[in-house]
Order: sequence, then structure tokens, then C-alpha cells
Amino acid sequence: MHNNHINFKQQRELGEILSATFKFIRENYKTGLRLFFKLVGPSFILLVAAITFYTYTTLGSSLFTSGNLDASNVIIALALLMIAYLAYFSSMTGTMNHMILSYINNDGHIKYEEVKNGLKQDFGKILLLSILTGIITFAAFMFFVIPGIYVFVPLSLVTAILVFRRNGVTDSISESFQLVKDNWWMTFATLLCIYLVIYVIGLIFQLPALIYIFVRAFTVASESSAAEPQDMFGTGYVIINAISSAIQYIIYSMTVIGVAFVYFHLNEKKNFTGTYETIQNLGNNR
Repeated sequence: MHNNHINFKQQRELGEILSATFKFIRENYKTGLRLFFKLVGPSFILLVAAITFYTYTTLGSSLFTSGNLDASNVIIALALLMIAYLAYFSSMTGTMNHMILSYINNDGHIKYEEVKNGLKQDFGKILLLSILTGIITFAAFMFFVIPGIYVFVPLSLVTAILVFRRNGVTDSISESFQLVKDNWWMTFATLLCIYLVIYVIGLIFQLPALIYIFVRAFTVASESSAAEPQDMFGTGYVIINAISSAIQYIIYSMTVIGVAFVYFHLNEKKNFTGTYETIQNLGNNR
């Protein structure tokens, strides 16, 4: 038992949520990475392959042939990328949330079998949930940006609600709006900070691709005054972009932990679940 394990079920301010998020990552990154590569690994490899294929397809005609882009190949590559991303996102969010659930249920210990079985049980529901929330968010953004942002905030919590409350797909969606009600601005600000921090960290790993483009552009410009934009890219860019994208997607998994803290903050603020459990445990220990 970990006497100093993090208590998820409590209210936290913005700074405390960010601090708790990185503390959890710092203390459990080894276990998290093992779980990630064991459970998310197949979909992660599929995603990296899809990214590489999409990059090769969209740049391939200008890089390796003199013809124009084949629209059908681009559509196929984009479709494969979307399918791979859905599979990755569903397995990644499921794994991270079940890792947190195991951590909570075992007083700071994370059990592989619990996470594995939880992901196996919920993967289909999380996949369906991801598709539905994606459609809802896209439709909202089509009307205007503000409705899209409005629905994005509560829908960011749906997977956490499904895993931690054992709700169904539609119940998780409806509950997310109820949970954020009267706390939308605070939730929006907290999520924005979490995403910005993770984005900045991920941006660091985009630097190799940017440096490659800069060096390539300088080299091409010095060799020929009639150089075209596509000459800046090459096989090296495809490889570097695939590697940097892979690292960014691993880093992006940290947002799930931050979102979990936001969920527990809102749940505690509304339902006092952690407070009641603490009182009950005190009574049982007397």
C-alpha cells in the first residue's frame, strides 16, 4: 500500500490539477509506458504506419514522380488515417483511464490484469463513444465555432465518465453536460491550460521536422533559383515527421490524466463522492 498515493476524489483548483497531473505522471510513468506499449502498442503502430502512408501519399507525387496527386489515393490514405486514429484514441483513453481506476481501487498500486480486462470490456463502447462525440463536435463546429467549443468541453469528459461511473454510451454523453453545468468556464479554462501545456511539450518534438525543412529550403534555394516548394521535402522529411508524430501522440496521452482530475473535481463538487467515502471509511475503522 502506498501511504502517499494521490487522492483523485477531491476538489482542486486549476494549479492543483496541473500539479497533481504531473506528479502522477512522474510517479507512474514507468508503469504507464509499459501499459501503453502492451495494450495500446498495436493501434499505435497502426497509427504511425497510417501517418507515414498519408505523408508519403500526399507528398509522393511531387517527391518521386512528375505527376499530379491521385485524389483516390489521398482519400484512401485519409480514411486509413482516421480509422487508425480512432483505434488508437479509443485504446489509449481506455488504457489511461483504467490505469487510474486501478490506481484508485488499489491505494496507489496499478494492476496490469485489471487494466487489460477493463480495456477489453470497454473498448467497443469507448470506440462508439469516440465516433459519436466526434460527429457531435464536428456538427457543432459546422454551425459556428462557439457551439463547437461549448460542446467540446463537456464531451472531453465522456470517456472518464464511462470508465469511472460504469455508465453506458448515451448516459455518459448526457451526464457530461450535467456535470459541467454551472462550471463550464472553470472547466474550459482548466482544459485549455492542460491542452496548451501538453501542446507546448509536444511542439518540442516537431523541431527536427522544422529544422529539416529550413535546411532543405536553404540548400535547394542555393542550388537552383527555380526551386519549387515541394523540393523542400524528401524521404528524410517523411521519416522525421513519422517519428515526431509518434512521440507527440505518446505525449498526448498525458492529457487523459489531466482530464481525469478535472472529472473527479467536478464530480466531487457536485456529488461529494470522495467525502462520503472518507466519512464511511472513518466509521468502519472505529
